[in-house]
Amino acid sequence: MTNSRFFYLYLIGGIAALALLIYNVVINYPAVMFTSIAFEAFMVIVLFYLANKTYHEKKDKEMM
Repeated sequence: MTNSRFFYLYLIGGIAALALLIYNVVINYPAVMFTSIAFEAFMVIVLFYLANKTYHEKKDKEMM
């Protein structure tokens, strides 16, 4: 049960970070700072990676 909580936490965090990344790129378009965008993109990748690692698929033998 605890893994599913972290999955949703990481997933919501990743979606929020992705939305912030897109927002910052659109707002600062002509003068986008690469370091800021690279850090935000790194955070998005890490959060989605953690969400993927905590996702647990039930196998057939676990259901029995």
